[in-house]
Amino acid sequence: MSIIVDYYFTPQSPWAYLGSKRFAEIVKKYDAAVAVKPIDLGKAFSVSGGLPLAKRPPQRQAYRLQELARWRKKLDMPLVTHPSHFPLDAKPSSLMIIAARMGGQDSLALANAIGAALWAEDRNIGDWGVLVDVADKLGMDGKGLKLAAETNSEVEQDYEIATDEAITRDVFGAPTYYIDGELFWGQDRLEFVEDKLAGR
Repeated sequence: MSIIVDYYFTPQSPWAYLGSKRFAEIVKKYDAAVAVKPIDLGKAFSVSGGLPLAKRPPQRQAYRLQELARWRKKLDMPLVTHPSHFPLDAKPSSLMIIAARMGGQDSLALANAIGAALWAEDRNIGDWGVLVDVADKLGMDGKGLKLAAETNSEVEQDYEIATDEAITRDVFGAPTYYIDGELFWGQDRLEFVEDKLAGR
């Protein structure tokens, strides 16, 4: 049986986007299964001392922008440091990703494409039309996923369960990779994720 990586994140996280390609490559390399779990990061912040971006001190906000620019250059990935629609409500995109997972579709690919839509293409991932288009371009039924996200109570329930589970597991930021009882916070810890999967 392949090892399972519980992937906690919010679709509006630039760090989840920056780690998306490498994470997908790593889990494929080691044949690891991924449980894709978008969460309400604000709720996790409320119990862990974290602050939403707008409430952070100016020094921390300025340093965040420097780090984004550094990682953009290091990874050679397109990244808009000041997206037109950020911050935004990540719940619609989270629910669509969950609906895809429940429907047996590649929810990790959808999560990564949604992140790229925001951070590389400067699109509004809080808009259902954008989300439907992103899903359609992956060969998924965007309208069907939207319908499930909006009407299937199990999708909403899963979002709440994943958030509570993340809090129970001491998740405090995104992305967080949880493997066999061990937390790895941040895309800059993917080297350690690979070490874990490789048994090192």
